[in-house]
Amino acid sequence: MAEDTQATVLSGKKVAQDVHNKLKQDVEDLKREFKNFAPGLAIVQVGGREDSNVYIRMKVKAAEEIGIKAQHIKFPRTITQSQLVQEVKKLNSDHTIHGIIVQMPLDSDTNIDSDLVLDTVSPDKDVDGLTTASAGRLSHGMLKGGFLPCTPNGCMELIRRSGAKIQGATAVVLGRSKIVGTPMAELLKWHHATVTTCHSRTADLPAVTKTADILVVGIGRPEFVKQSWIKPGAVVIDCGINSIPDETKKSGSRLVGDVAYEEASKATSVITPVPGGVGPMTVAMLMQNTVISAQNAATQMRASRWNISYLPLDILDKVPSDIEVARAQTPKDVAELAEEIGLLNSEVDLYGKKKAKVSLAVLQRLSYQKDGKYVVVAGMTPTPLGEGKSTTTIGLVQALGAHLKNNVFACVRQPSQGPTFGIKGGAAGGGYSQVIPMDEFNLHLTGDIHAITAANNLLAAQIDARMFHESTQSDQALYSRLVPEVKGIRQFSKIQINRLKKLGILETDPNKLTDEEISKFVRLNIDPSTISWQRVMDTNDRFLRKITIGQSPTEKGHTRECQFDITVASEIMAILALTTSLEDMRERLGNMVVASDTSGNPVTAEDLGASGALTVLMKDAIRPNLMQTLEGTPVFVHAGPFANIAHGNSSILADKIALKLVGENGFVVTEAGFGADIGMEKFFNIKCRYSGLVPNVVVLVATVRALKMHGGGPAVTPGVPLPAEYTSENLGLVEGGFSNLKKQIENGGIFGIPVVVAINSFLTDTEAELNLVKKLSVDAGAVDAVICNHWAKGGAGAVQLAEAVVAASDKPSDFKFLYRLTLPIEEKIRIIAQKIYGADDIEIKPEAQEQINRFRKQGFNDLPICMAKTHLSLTSDPSKKGAPTGFTIPVRDVRASVGAGFLYPLVGTMTTMPGLPTRPCIYDIDLDLEKEEVQGLF
Repeated sequence: MAEDTQATVLSGKKVAQDVHNKLKQDVEDLKREFKNFAPGLAIVQVGGREDSNVYIRMKVKAAEEIGIKAQHIKFPRTITQSQLVQEVKKLNSDHTIHGIIVQMPLDSDTNIDSDLVLDTVSPDKDVDGLTTASAGRLSHGMLKGGFLPCTPNGCMELIRRSGAKIQGATAVVLGRSKIVGTPMAELLKWHHATVTTCHSRTADLPAVTKTADILVVGIGRPEFVKQSWIKPGAVVIDCGINSIPDETKKSGSRLVGDVAYEEASKATSVITPVPGGVGPMTVAMLMQNTVISAQNAATQMRASRWNISYLPLDILDKVPSDIEVARAQTPKDVAELAEEIGLLNSEVDLYGKKKAKVSLAVLQRLSYQKDGKYVVVAGMTPTPLGEGKSTTTIGLVQALGAHLKNNVFACVRQPSQGPTFGIKGGAAGGGYSQVIPMDEFNLHLTGDIHAITAANNLLAAQIDARMFHESTQSDQALYSRLVPEVKGIRQFSKIQINRLKKLGILETDPNKLTDEEISKFVRLNIDPSTISWQRVMDTNDRFLRKITIGQSPTEKGHTRECQFDITVASEIMAILALTTSLEDMRERLGNMVVASDTSGNPVTAEDLGASGALTVLMKDAIRPNLMQTLEGTPVFVHAGPFANIAHGNSSILADKIALKLVGENGFVVTEAGFGADIGMEKFFNIKCRYSGLVPNVVVLVATVRALKMHGGGPAVTPGVPLPAEYTSENLGLVEGGFSNLKKQIENGGIFGIPVVVAINSFLTDTEAELNLVKKLSVDAGAVDAVICNHWAKGGAGAVQLAEAVVAASDKPSDFKFLYRLTLPIEEKIRIIAQKIYGADDIEIKPEAQEQINRFRKQGFNDLPICMAKTHLSLTSDPSKKGAPTGFTIPVRDVRASVGAGFLYPLVGTMTTMPGLPTRPCIYDIDLDLEKEEVQGLF
């Protein structure tokens, strides 16, 4: 037997300090790259075992030294398993938490399955490496991409530091716990050692352990392994920590390992002490895993090229109906799409397998990310058939993504059931450039429009109910009902306190208000003739354009005339599109002016006490809906404001989230409703003003058909075959109608943004006609004009358009708003009419001037203007085509959407409730009862 030699003591404290120093530098690098970013660690404890408290204090101290934000979250012993699971799930969803530790054992009075709780921890936050998923990865040798258990990983680091050769070595692991022994054996095996796992019942245990070049002990018995059990020169890693009596110590005890250290150290080449050996390394590996998790999260904030799978198209020469094209494609599961574009599981709520809601938390998680390029698709003044803006939007993003391999998002509006079942049909695009599944897109989707209907009508009901109660009760009776005494206590609600502040009443004790203050508080004194808030429904029902309410005897003669609008005309829809956060939406909903009181002061939803309830009804609708195109590129479908009395653009939130997800080199393509004189102007002056986003490119959609109409061609009527002028070559009509497109190109230039003309070609267009449009467009100032056939070819038919958009996005722009908000209301209207429409002047009717004066007095002068005008002409007369001159824009009324943040003048005759045509689209929509699928021509 060889003579005893003194082993090298491998200090875990020293190695751990080396690890900590490296991690501290890593954290500083993260903070330098991402302002205020820091790794976050949550330590969950149930009860208050002192030994657990000691370990937690060690971990918190180590985290703080490195720069990790550690949270010690302590739950009472009475917490139930279900409650604890829910709390862990909340931590999974918190993007500021990168590591989660569930401190064991759980000191609970209730029956809690600790394995279940551990497995609730998201694998990407399991920095302890103890979940079943982590154990499974380790057992299969998947040592990268997950987290290794901290104690075994710390042991491996010590073995490496010892200089021992692991590959080919004989290793023995004494102990088979799932925290140390079993994963330790797996780690050694996958590092090419020959491993034997032993336990207290192993036959002739000393003989087995003596074969080990590397011996790892974690059996939980003090000084169990003797010198005679150890092969001379072996490396010994002692994972045990046991308390034994020691009268020489003040505490009466001392800590020892599972190895008899004094004698064993004479036989080994390297040995770890207890304490100060493996323990500090466990904490060091825990911190290392947390920093790695934070680095992984940071990588997701550095947007890179998506690893996205595109869907191939089986294109037929004769393009089938839109619904047939959509049905022929098999969409990806939306969960797969979400993962491909960098969304976390916690940020996605699935609505079935093909659509999902996306959390606003993405904006905070990616706040460090630079925005992508921002493209708005508008159009020339269209025919009643539409010129394919939606189809172009989808075709363009399919080309940018599936063909040019850019990160790209389409952001479009959700269609109303009104046009879907009325005259227009769906709004998913068309041909081989569509959003799918198109039937879900065109119908209920995730219920956002229904939520708006419910919220809008709740407020309408409250207006009439409040007027009724005020007219039938005394001040004191109203007060006792508005501020009731509950269990002997009377107190104001939060919303009522807001009203007190608005009234200048400082007293917040309901029992101390004076009679005068009570009267001011309880009476809104709404002037019925000024009520602007209408009920809504999502159906084209012309017979609700004017109704009489309050005809039941129970309403005691309180009748009045009012109307229904279509839901997408509700101010709440405009708010959904323009809001920037849940808090902002709550404020906007409260600011909605529904009427004036008898003194001419505005009455708001906050005054009516409804703003909180409206926010509750809208809390899910505020999240964008994720869908996909026919070629598998992502689409946000969110909000659908009526493009006449509102701004007609999809939501700011969808655009902002998309711009972060695509990253600096990606593209977001959004669509502005109607012609560029309406949708694009409102996009710039209203949407961009509230979002703070600056667009890079305008894509202006034009068709030969529309140009011919503006050049003097006969009327185009839905459902009626096109006249011969539109199906045969006529260069004179094309050139004659170019004045309209030229004006819209100029309008883009007014805002300082490069314009690319997308010439959406139809089968009846001739090469000469298309090339003429292209030449005239470039001569008129467009940076490029491209002939597209994405309807027939999908993204492949818009590749040249996509290349032109990419090139234009790199050109310098000089974005500017059309007018200053502080200008008088009349002047802002005049600027839009003259600069965008080409009018000589405006004519403000007396009724409209009265409203303008009221709004100015009420403090609303500085809101942007949202013109409500026909989309079929640059003038107020839909029959006037081309680019007329010498006309006046008549303003017959001006209304306010104060919550949404704009005033909308009504020009000419505008209705906010469309009607069904003689032959609505309902004739073409049915259910296949055998397959339970929607059939029809959307």
